[in-house]
Parts: sequence; C-alpha cells; structure tokens
Amino acid sequence: MIDPLPRPEPVKKLTIFFPMWNEELYIHRAVGAAREICEHLVDTEQILDYELVVVDDASTDTTPQLADALAEADPHVRVVHHARNRKLGGSIKSGFAAATGDVILYTDADLPFEMIELVRALRVLRTYEADVVSAYRLDRTGEGPRRAVYSFVYNGLIRAMFGTRLRDINFAFKLVRRRVLEGVTLVSEGSFIDAELVIRAQRSGFEVLQIGVDYFPRTRGVSTLSSFGVIRTMLGEMVRLRSDLKKIRPVATHDRP
Repeated sequence: MIDPLPRPEPVKKLTIFFPMWNEELYIHRAVGAAREICEHLVDTEQILDYELVVVDDASTDTTPQLADALAEADPHVRVVHHARNRKLGGSIKSGFAAATGDVILYTDADLPFEMIELVRALRVLRTYEADVVSAYRLDRTGEGPRRAVYSFVYNGLIRAMFGTRLRDINFAFKLVRRRVLEGVTLVSEGSFIDAELVIRAQRSGFEVLQIGVDYFPRTRGVSTLSSFGVIRTMLGEMVRLRSDLKKIRPVATHDRP
C-alpha cells in the first residue's frame, strides 16, 4: 500500500483585501463572501487565522462608513482610509502594506469569481510550492466586445515587452506569499500594478502558477479600467518598468514551505 503524501502545514494567517472606491453596493457581499470562505478554511484546518482588509480609496459614497461599521462588528475586519484618491495601484500597495498574513489575496469588491476558488488556489500554492497563484478567466464573453479587444491587445503587448507567457495578467485574483512582497518593490499607481507584481516576481526568481476560473462580470456600479486616462497611465508605467527591470537580480534562495 502506498503511503499518502504528507498534508502541507496550514497557513498561519491569510489576508484578503479589497481595494474599494465607491463600492457601497458591493461591500457587504464582498466581505461576507470572504468571511464565509475563511471560516471554512479555518474549520478544515487549512488556515489558522485570517483578516479581511478594506482599502477605502477616498470614496465619496457611503463606503467609508459601511466599512467602519463592518470593522466595529467583526474583529477580523480592518479598514485603511485614503485621504486622497490613489487609484488602483496606490490602493493595492496600501493593502499589501497593511496585510499581516503570511499569504495574501487581493481582488475586486464586485467579486469577479466565486470565493470557493480560493480553496483550489490555496491548495495549488501549497501543493506545488508556488509563490504566486494568478487566475485567468475561462470565459470572457460577459465583459463585452470593447473590454475583450482591449484585454487581448494589452496581454499581447505585455508578452511582447516583458516575455511573460501568463494569460489575463490584469485579472484581480492574485494569491501571494509574503516572501514575494519582501523581495519586490511595487511602484505603479495605476492599473498596471497587476502586471507589475507578476513580472517583478518572475524576474526575481519566484514561482508563478496560473489557474482558470469562471468569470462573473460587474452588474452594479461603473468600471473605469478601460478609460483613456487609465490606459495612458498603464502605458507610461509599462515603459518605466521595462527600464527598471534591468536593475533586478534574481533572488538567490528562498525557503520552501
């Protein structure tokens, strides 16, 4: 009889954080779904503890008040408030800075995937000793033709400029070990930060794996990720990163779990 493989050690603490700007329509659903999956992970001894962080990017609706109320009612919830709007890149950097977990997930408040996918992503991270698990959308027809074309061109440009073969690099599902954040420094203030994280991690010698997930497009509120201003900022940050990558040296060693 073949002995079963030893079960990986549970994650000591998982952080899930949500960058939010005017997400009053989604905040309760997002935090509730994250809490539910984290409680499941605790009950099944896959994690020992968790925290949920809301990064309020100077929202002008009731998001700040709703977030504070959630934090007051649940010690697992914390809120980071921005005094001024710092866009997606600034919000993600704030979330990583606030996170105290040894594994961190960030995603959008509109929940573009089912939170149950986190169970699979965490299993891949631990079983295959990966440093980053980055998801891609299996079916993107729900996002509309304009966004589909924009994403196709953007991902092709990323492959051409940086040599990465990852699919759907800007999808907001990145599960990251803390040692990655200790080995890379993110500088983007705009939406390019998703790609920057993966590109810097790979160039620094960290292992990045991908999984496919079902995609659920936003049904409330407004997305600004395909606006001209956002695209212009992303292109500028791409050029700066390409120059900066010449300074990056692979991490010599980092302990595996």
